Amino acid sequence: MTSARIAARLADRANRLRTAAGGNVTMTFALAVVPIVGFVGAAVDYSRANSVKAAMQAASDSTALMLSKYAQDISTDQFTVKASEYFTALFVSPETTGVAVTPTFTSPQPGSFKLQIAVSGVVPTTFTKLVGQPSLDVNVNSEVVWGIRKLEVALALDNTGSMSSSNKMTHLKTAAHNLLTTLKDAAKTAGDVKIAVVPFDTTVNLGTEYKDNDWFDYDSLDCNGSSSGSGCNSSNWKDHWEGCVRDRTYPFDTQDDPPTGVNTKTYYPAHDCGSLAKLMPLSYDWIALNSKIDEMTPNGNTNVTIGLAWAWHALTAQAPLSEAAVPSPDLDKVIILLTDGDNTESWKNSNNTKLTSQSTIDGRTELVCNNIKAAGIRIYTIRVINGDANLLRNCATNPTMYYDVQQASQLNNAFSSIAQNLANLRISK
Repeated sequence: MTSARIAARLADRANRLRTAAGGNVTMTFALAVVPIVGFVGAAVDYSRANSVKAAMQAASDSTALMLSKYAQDISTDQFTVKASEYFTALFVSPETTGVAVTPTFTSPQPGSFKLQIAVSGVVPTTFTKLVGQPSLDVNVNSEVVWGIRKLEVALALDNTGSMSSSNKMTHLKTAAHNLLTTLKDAAKTAGDVKIAVVPFDTTVNLGTEYKDNDWFDYDSLDCNGSSSGSGCNSSNWKDHWEGCVRDRTYPFDTQDDPPTGVNTKTYYPAHDCGSLAKLMPLSYDWIALNSKIDEMTPNGNTNVTIGLAWAWHALTAQAPLSEAAVPSPDLDKVIILLTDGDNTESWKNSNNTKLTSQSTIDGRTELVCNNIKAAGIRIYTIRVINGDANLLRNCATNPTMYYDVQQASQLNNAFSSIAQNLANLRISK
């Protein structure tokens, strides 16, 4: 066949292919497959990179949390080495190369600490490298902030007779001991964390060491009571008084106003004591604090208001208790209130009258709760089996700070949760 005939045939076939509809579809489909395959391949590569990023983020968060336990106690070089060791042990991704772990530890303000972990790595691609992208960069960041801020905590603990049932007092003591241990461990410097213990029934036992202060209304003291002995009168009441006080005259029973000689309504009515343990002002003597918890004995009726009022007194620097520090940006003040019953008894001291109306006493409790929160003090509340749930829930700074414990054995969980919140270790982002 001559070259002319071959050329003619090829031209004829090319012309047929150009004009054939089936040929156009075939060519169009062939051309369209190329980007489709590219997009699918890119999706596979990016999916792999996202999977690596998720694993990297989880390992970074865990590394940050673990390092925060040692951040203040190790050198910068040790800090960097430990960050790499922790992350490498947690992050398993053989395909990821060039992994770099960069920790940064700072103290933005006194008592506040920040730990940042930045991690980067490279994931090689399979499909997208065909279009000029041989790898994908993966970067994550973790940040942990915590407060070994200074902390003052007042424990307002119900010591009424009902606490003897269902082993409530036994479990309370165990939970309180564990809380003290957690907070002691959170204090990196002696005095960073201070605790006050305020046992209460319808009274609070302030202790006789305060008797020479001009704070007391002794007219309400029953000098003929069984616990005060004989021969008690207005001149020698200090020799018979055992240290307990009851509510001040309204509205001072719900306030923190210091006692003053120009207004006798601010005085504390001296009252007979039962077996109520004496309160302990703010302290970081952990042995003495634990011993105080062990002294508690259940007896008497319930007045939540007075327990809250004296917990508040314990957290302010003015009389009657002056161990607290003045408010500052690096200091948190917290009350933890625990009770297992409804309000049953308080006093209207304007006429020396006992109050037994629960709604009236609840009104006082609600008022002191609101006043405390308005003063910038946070309140945790714990209801143990019994008590007014709505009153206690509303008393807490927010609903998440209210604990409804249905079994006394759960008290330790409630106190542990609060203690961890107060230690304030968290992932911020």
